[in-house]
Amino acid sequence: MKTQIGIIGYGNLGRGVELAVRAAEDMELAAVFTRRDPSQVKIISENVPVLSMDRISEYAGKIDVMMICGGSATDLPVQTPEFASMFNVVDSFDTHARIPEHFANVDKAAKEGGHVGLISCGWDPGLFSLNRVYANAILPDGKDYTFWGKGVSQGHSDAVRRIKGVKNAKQYTIPVDSAIEAVRSGECPELTTREKHTREVFVVAAEGEDTARIEKEICEMPNYFADYNTTVHFIDEETFNRDHSGLAHGGFVFRSGRTGEHGEHKHVIEYSLKLDSNPEFTTSVLVAYARAVKRFADEGRKGCITVLDVPPAYLTTMSGEDLRAKLL
Repeated sequence: MKTQIGIIGYGNLGRGVELAVRAAEDMELAAVFTRRDPSQVKIISENVPVLSMDRISEYAGKIDVMMICGGSATDLPVQTPEFASMFNVVDSFDTHARIPEHFANVDKAAKEGGHVGLISCGWDPGLFSLNRVYANAILPDGKDYTFWGKGVSQGHSDAVRRIKGVKNAKQYTIPVDSAIEAVRSGECPELTTREKHTREVFVVAAEGEDTARIEKEICEMPNYFADYNTTVHFIDEETFNRDHSGLAHGGFVFRSGRTGEHGEHKHVIEYSLKLDSNPEFTTSVLVAYARAVKRFADEGRKGCITVLDVPPAYLTTMSGEDLRAKLL
């Protein structure tokens, strides 16, 4: 029987999960849950119900893994613990500084409910996290560097859209080229947060709103913009729709280290992603890890986990024999 997947929230991430589930031979979409009027939410899949969040408890025991597709700023800290008490869940919580706190909350709820909750899944945190762990283990004498972009950050854009008076917004994370080249050289430079990236925000403000206040709130937002050089542009809706409809992103993870009796040999590990669609790639990762969550649940595991706890073989439909023959 195919793994039954549920989706909470049908925005860019929710739609991406639907597409990824449709491409997975071992999964099928059971239901979509929304805070909006369900009659106004049009999904791609036929014969799949779109339901009010009020009806979610009716599906306890019927959905194997619930994909929680809200924003990290305000949705996931509340929703993931709440629904981990009722379902096995996967989320993409990406506020790095608050991951330990979020883990503890989800772990408590999932253990009490007898479920598995996988948090902070995607490409960073997620695939980039794995590469940082591998590289640290291989090159203990070294430094880590992570660069994001140039691209649209969904979490940062969502955080800006939640500011009073903002009708729409896109945030671009832009790596500083000179910083990347310094890392690639193997010289292990000391770089501050501000020296590695800049942030550029395009905002459509509601009529009559105080743009100076909005800009101040953006630039001073902790965990998102306060530690970066941030440029805010206020534009009209037509310009926004014309020039800022894409969702491309990507980034780099480096570990620069040394080996040898006197550290005489330099090594640079580099992992990079170049993504046409941030949400579609992110949700492809989420759905692969939903497969692992189902396997953990079937084995009787309970509580919160992250990508660091998942064996690679749990992500794929391939047998051990095929993995060893084709990919090892």
